[in-house]
Amino acid sequence: MKLDTRKATLLALGTALISGVSIFVNKFVVTGLDDPILFSTVKNVLVALLLVGIVLAYRSKDEIKSLTVKQWKQLALIGLVGGALPFALFFSGLALIPAVSAAMIHKTLFVWVALLAAIFLRERLSGYQWLGVAILFMANVVVGGFAGFTGSLGEFMVLGATLLWAIENIIAKRVLSELSSVTVASARMVFGSVLLLAFLTLTGRIGGIADMTLVGLGWTLLTAVLLLGYVLTWYTALKHAPASYVAALLVPATLVTNVLSAVFITGALSPVQLQSGFLMILGGALMIFFARHTASALAEGTLEKSSVMR
Repeated sequence: MKLDTRKATLLALGTALISGVSIFVNKFVVTGLDDPILFSTVKNVLVALLLVGIVLAYRSKDEIKSLTVKQWKQLALIGLVGGALPFALFFSGLALIPAVSAAMIHKTLFVWVALLAAIFLRERLSGYQWLGVAILFMANVVVGGFAGFTGSLGEFMVLGATLLWAIENIIAKRVLSELSSVTVASARMVFGSVLLLAFLTLTGRIGGIADMTLVGLGWTLLTAVLLLGYVLTWYTALKHAPASYVAALLVPATLVTNVLSAVFITGALSPVQLQSGFLMILGGALMIFFARHTASALAEGTLEKSSVMR
């Protein structure tokens, strides 16, 4: 795999921006809904349709035709653990807890990805990058104001979704070595949407789609556009850099959510949030700087690739 750190960094930071805005917007939407899973399903279906259109427009259908049985199984698994189950858990949990709390739990994703990537992908971060990871963890959990689990169902739902998305990252990283990011993202959303639609049908809730108002559909379309941007930038970044590095750069999304909450809800950023934001920027900067240093060393032949990633 060609290590294009600059491209992956820009894409991952773009994903963080989209994620921070998305969590803030989605919180307002799901709070006023009777069925968060129905909302998530409609949104995912819209994204799946948009991605299918992109596949056809960019003639990726030739790649689809050449998929092996093993690759189809891998893509279906990504749809299950990345595009179906975690969405149902996350948006159900988001309806029960504050947006910032959901964002903070979700942003522990990079910790789980780093652990799984070390075991299954044999990715290795440098000592300085691990320092960046530690600072990001402090910003997200300790200084960020998240005092720990209260034992609420909503928190555990969001955590369960986060763990499933971490597993998805590991599977997707392997699949992306052979397939394009658009194909993998499309499979994630299409398979995920089919499974969510099947769940709504089996539980007798599919008819709720016809009851959605024009305003509700408008908000759903907005969140679908955000999700489309998220999956495209995320998978493309994941294709070009180690999973642990890309996941770590998603953490600043919490800062985006905090800023939006301050502007539209509380009216000000608290000292704790400002400290958290500073640590997020510092930790992210360390990750980026030493990742680029590692990439340069690899290019110059002064560092063995196997010592960084498989």
